[in-house]
Amino acid sequence: MSSTTEIASSFIQDAPPGELQDVVKDIQSLTSDTDPFLLSRLKPAFQKYNEEQLATAELPARTEPVIISKYNRLPDGRYFDSESNTSFDFDHVTQKASKPQSYTHPSPHRDLVASLQKSFSNYAHEHFPSATYGVYPTMPAEDSDTDSNSSSLALLLVSNRYSPGNFWNGRWRSSYVFSPGTHDISGTIAITVHYYEDGNVSLTTRKPVHMALSPPPVSSSSSSDDDDHATTVVAAEVVKKIAAAEKAYQIEVNTAFVAMNEEGFKGLRRQLPVTRQKVEWEKVGGYRLGGDLRGGGQR
Repeated sequence: MSSTTEIASSFIQDAPPGELQDVVKDIQSLTSDTDPFLLSRLKPAFQKYNEEQLATAELPARTEPVIISKYNRLPDGRYFDSESNTSFDFDHVTQKASKPQSYTHPSPHRDLVASLQKSFSNYAHEHFPSATYGVYPTMPAEDSDTDSNSSSLALLLVSNRYSPGNFWNGRWRSSYVFSPGTHDISGTIAITVHYYEDGNVSLTTRKPVHMALSPPPVSSSSSSDDDDHATTVVAAEVVKKIAAAEKAYQIEVNTAFVAMNEEGFKGLRRQLPVTRQKVEWEKVGGYRLGGDLRGGGQR
């Protein structure tokens, strides 16, 4: 990989929320004359960025966007949506979906996926103003000895808030993997905020999460109604655990901000200049850089 490709790839990986296309334009303007084919070599960097940042795409079969991630990527490079049973191509540079086709993932947990989608949708729309969510089966590798019944389910949520007119953009991402066999939930919550009015400030936080559900009671009956009820209960408990973890993290972040404002920022700024006197800013144009600010220098 050339140094130009490496540098441009790092620019892409560091692109703030909602500003990837601005980074692309900057790369093009800087390299169009010297390396017109650079963007084509940056496709791996774009794919990594879109999958890690949970980019979203519009599909004709959906009224809401779908998520792009490693969990719903197919072996041929296409992506699938469990809710609309659709697969599609995705251009990682333009972030546009195309060529939708009917597709049903061969998961043994279709009923659980449907229940999780319902519960997760209610939670996402209640707590996030612009949420996109997805529940995706993740099958073991073809050469794995793992039984298919132990396959896991990925629950993804992303909420973007873009306000370029006010010089800030932000993104909430949460990714969880739930194992129906062990009832374990593991994942990560991530927040990225970029504020760039009269400066350039970025906040990036990550919180690993690990939880476990209590196994549901074993029913003596094997009726479909009992199975449906058990599936609904498991889905509700999974989302309940996720909701509790995300609420706790939001409280943790808010508490850290309050402490930073009251303690950290105060330590970064001097209350008074070295003269121990307040600067009369309306007269600052008449000060001399040397003597006057030291107090008593010769004019």
